[in-house]
Amino acid sequence: MAQKIHSIPPEHEVKRRTRLRDTVLQLKKNKSAMFGLLLLLIIVILSVGAPLFAPHDPHDANLDYGLKPGFWSSDGLPSYILGTDALGRDLFSRILYGGRVTLSVGFVALGFALVMGTLMGTASGYFGGIVDNVVMRIVDILFAYPALLLALVVAGTLGRGIDKAMLAIGIVYTPAMARVVRGAVLTVKETEYIEAEHAIGSSTLRIIFKHVLPNSLAPIIVYSTLMLATAILDAAALGFLGVGAQAPSPEWGLTLSLSRKYLVSGAWWAATFPGLAILLSVISLNLLGDGLRDALDPRLKGGAKL
Repeated sequence: MAQKIHSIPPEHEVKRRTRLRDTVLQLKKNKSAMFGLLLLLIIVILSVGAPLFAPHDPHDANLDYGLKPGFWSSDGLPSYILGTDALGRDLFSRILYGGRVTLSVGFVALGFALVMGTLMGTASGYFGGIVDNVVMRIVDILFAYPALLLALVVAGTLGRGIDKAMLAIGIVYTPAMARVVRGAVLTVKETEYIEAEHAIGSSTLRIIFKHVLPNSLAPIIVYSTLMLATAILDAAALGFLGVGAQAPSPEWGLTLSLSRKYLVSGAWWAATFPGLAILLSVISLNLLGDGLRDALDPRLKGGAKL
């Protein structure tokens, strides 16, 4: 009877699986990263499940309840735990629903930058030559401008609205992602197993998608996590400046913008809690990103943040 022969996975495939297991173990040991992950999960769950957790409709207004304090004050209303805004809308409900908007902008913008940046960076790093020169010159031109300023220009050109903000932020962060992917691809394509794939006549697409990109994931994952934090911050900034989400959206940046004038009048909660939501989201992603960086490449430990 013929014996079944089990194929042995290539050495680099075994190393990849081992590296993944080691990364997970290292990440679990990092208390800061685990705290960031837990905090991020709480924020995402509360935002996605806003219809389940929000005690009020975020758009229901009652001028009689305008700028009422929350649970900390005897003058507060029991059902409005974080108080109300100037129109008497429940601040807690608006923060939960606003998280869906702000986080969506960040994730969609990151997705756009990830896809476009990966395509540009892979083509630039793998093919080199004129392709590399053209792509990198475009990247250099876009890098000459501050990210938020460029996002404002793009959003102002496209018009106001949450969809325009998504596209603007995605365009702005594409060059940074392209540069990261290019650097990773340049490192991987010089390895022996890539040269072996060339020697046996493997197609370019097979080499790129089966070997180059999978082995370039470490810096891409780390940078994507940190980039998501800045994308959320920029989404809130565009809403704050009036070129992102528009009223009556409960988006965090817009809510903060509409309530900032009440800080000096004593209704500090109207602007503080939306700002705190932005702060906690960014902190959670930065902690997680730092942990991923340390776990995926210990040589980068303590390196510069995005």
